[in-house]
Order: sequence, then structure tokens, then C-alpha cells
Amino acid sequence: MELRKSSKTILNWITKPRKINLAQRIFFVQQLGVMIKAGISLSVALKTLANQTSSKTFKIVLIDLQQGVEKGNLLSKGLEKYQKMFGELFINMVKAGEASGKLEDVLKQLFVQMKKDHETISKVKGAMIYPAIVIVMMIGIGILVLVYVIPTMSGIFTEMQIELPLATRVLLGSSAFVLSYGIYLIIGFAILGVAINRVIATPKGRYTFHKLLLKLPVVGGIIRKINLARFARSMSSLLKTDIPIVQSFEITSRILGNVLYKEALMQSKEKIKKGISIQESLNPYINLFHQ
Repeated sequence: MELRKSSKTILNWITKPRKINLAQRIFFVQQLGVMIKAGISLSVALKTLANQTSSKTFKIVLIDLQQGVEKGNLLSKGLEKYQKMFGELFINMVKAGEASGKLEDVLKQLFVQMKKDHETISKVKGAMIYPAIVIVMMIGIGILVLVYVIPTMSGIFTEMQIELPLATRVLLGSSAFVLSYGIYLIIGFAILGVAINRVIATPKGRYTFHKLLLKLPVVGGIIRKINLARFARSMSSLLKTDIPIVQSFEITSRILGNVLYKEALMQSKEKIKKGISIQESLNPYINLFHQ
């Protein structure tokens, strides 16, 4: 009995769907929308997509969705099992499309939104690659100079027996310190990294960290643009599918990456419930929503 349970657990772990990337989800939405528009049934469309995909993970998900639809379940009901993969926004929009009989239109909206998200992410990654490479190279060169170049020059300066400028003495001292206590520095940075990670894991620490990120010269601007773009696209898509404004605020707050934006939308949602207008409810957070 225990062996059978153990075997089942291992099998479930092996067959458990892993993460599906954004490009795969975009392809899924686009192709599903095209097939439904062509008059192909949802069950057949899902089965066709399952046969077409090269991803084993996605194939498992699509087959499961197709089997659920064949049994008479709604697509949104099947998607709820994979909320971490598809997201609450995606599932709620599909649910709204099914309720209104406009699933084809909803899939088209999702395709446009997800494509724009993909373009935004690609642009951000492209903009960050060059600075990241430069920073890594600078750190690498700095370590190389301190560990190999400076010690060689130190011997030359010692033989010359001359009074060295303060900057040179600091450089020589830094090199000697790194050579003598390098292992302790590595351990210290590792402990510091773990400590910072622990602090960020707490609600207060995460809030402070995200607030600090928004104040950084270049990074802050990028984070603002990403969150504002997601906010605008999400609200537009949700309202087009007749999802109530309060629910739209709640769903959108969950897909935004920055805690300050999440809290702003949740607080605004509570004010809207009391009859306050959207503009008035967002006024206290104008610094977040104003470029």
C-alpha cells in the first residue's frame, strides 16, 4: 500500500506541469482564437494544439484542458488548476468571454495584450543587457587589478623607498586586505545577501525595498513604465469584457510587480466601493501614476 502511494507520488511529480513561458501562451491564445473563429469546436482545437506543441509540459496541460471540456466543463474551470501558469487576469477574461458568448473576441484581446507585454519585457531586457555587461566587466577588472596587478607594483614601490601619495597607499592597502581576507569577504557578502533576502521576504522589508527601487535614477523609471503599462492594458482588457471596476482593480493589483502599486490599487478599490470616483480614489497616489 505504501509502495503504491509512493509510486503514485513520484509519478505525479514527474508528470506535474512545469512553467509555461509567455511565448508559448501567446501562441496558444492566437491559435485557439483562429480555430474558434473558423468554427472548430473548443475540444478539437485544444486537441490539435496539444498535438502541435513541442513542449511536453504544455502538451500535458492542453490534454487535461481538452479532456475537461469533453466532459462538459468550461475552459475557465480547467484553467483554474493552472492559475500560476496563466494568471488570474487570463482566467477571469476567459470566464467573462464564456459568460457573454464572446470568447473569440476575448482571446483576441488577450493576444494583443500578451504580445505587448512580451515586447515590453524584450525591450527592458535589451536595455539592461549592456549596463549589466559593463558592470560585470568593471567588477572583474577591479578584482583582477587588486589581486594580480597591484601586488606586482607593490614590490616595485617598496624597492624604490619613496613617499607614496595617499591614493596609491589606499590602493595598495586595499589590495593587501583583499589578498589576506578575501575568503572572509566572500563569506561576509554571502551572509549579507542572505540577510537582505530574508528582510525583503517580510512585508515591511519588501515595501521598503520596492520604494527604494522606484527612487533609483534609471531603474525607477523602468519599473514605473512597466507597472503603468500593465495597469493600463489590464484595466482596458478587463473593462472591455464587462468585468466590474472593483473586481478589475483587484485582479490588476495582483499582476503588478511593485508592492506600492499593488497597495495603491487595493486602497483605491475600497474607496470605489464606497462610491468615490476613480480619479479621487487614485489622487493620493498621483506620484505613482504620473510620469
